[in-house]
Amino acid sequence: MPPAQSGSGPEPPGSPTQGASGTPAVSDRPSVGELVVRAAREPSVAGRSRLLGLLTRGLAASARTAGLRAVAGGRWLAEELVDAAPRIPVRDRATLRAHYPGRTDEEIAEALVKHASRATAGIGAAAGAVAGAEYFAPPTLLAIPVQLAAETLAVAAVEIKLVAELHELAGRQVRGSPSERAGAYVMSWVRKRAINQSAAGTGLAAVLGHTAKRELRVRLLRRVGRNVTSLAPMLAGAAAGAEVNRRATRALGQKLIVELRGRSR
Repeated sequence: MPPAQSGSGPEPPGSPTQGASGTPAVSDRPSVGELVVRAAREPSVAGRSRLLGLLTRGLAASARTAGLRAVAGGRWLAEELVDAAPRIPVRDRATLRAHYPGRTDEEIAEALVKHASRATAGIGAAAGAVAGAEYFAPPTLLAIPVQLAAETLAVAAVEIKLVAELHELAGRQVRGSPSERAGAYVMSWVRKRAINQSAAGTGLAAVLGHTAKRELRVRLLRRVGRNVTSLAPMLAGAAAGAEVNRRATRALGQKLIVELRGRSR
C-alpha cells in the first residue's frame, strides 16, 4: 500500500495513468493486482466493464496456474488480494480534509462511505451487466466463477481503501512500510473491526499466518457467494449486484465510523 497521499488537488477519477478518454491506460501485460486497483478506481461504466473483462481474463490464467485445489479452497483468491493490497492508494488526513473543504471529520467520513458504496454498487452493476449479456452464450458460462472472483476482488479493493481512509481521518493511521500498512488494513477489512494499534505493524506476514489466512479465505468466499446475485439474467443481475454491494459497503463503513469515533475519545 503506497504511503498515504498528501496534496490539495482532488483525487484522480481513475488510475494514476489515464488515456485521453479518462479510461486508465492499461499496459499490454498488466498484473492482476494492477487490474484490481484500476477496476476499483474506474468511475465510468464503460471503463469499469472493460477493466472487469481484462481482470476476468487475467484471473482465468492465474487460476489455471494456481490449480483446482487452491482455487476451490480460496487460497488463490486470497493471494491475489494480498498481492493487490499494497498497490491501493490511500489519502492521508490532510488530503482528505483538503478534498472536502468546509466539512467536519464526521461529514467527511459519511462522504467516504457514500462514495465507496456507490463505487461497489457500480462494480456490481457492471459485473451483472457483463454476466447478463453472456447468459445465453453457453461457452462463457465456464467463466462465471472467474467473473465472480473479479467482482469480489474489485469490491474488496474499494472497501480496503475505505477502511484505510477512515483510519487516516480518525487519526488512527498505521505507521510503517507499505507492507505493514496493507497487512493491517486487510485484516481490519477481514474482521470488520477497527485496528488495534498495539497489534498493527506486523505487515503482510501477519496475513500469511495460518489463522489469518483462514479468516481471509472465509471472508472472500462468503463475499463471492453473496455476489452470485450478479448472475441473474439481463438487467436483474446488474440491479441485484449493485444493491448487495452498496448495502455491504455501507454497513462496513458505518460500523468502522462508530468504532473509530469511540476509540478517538
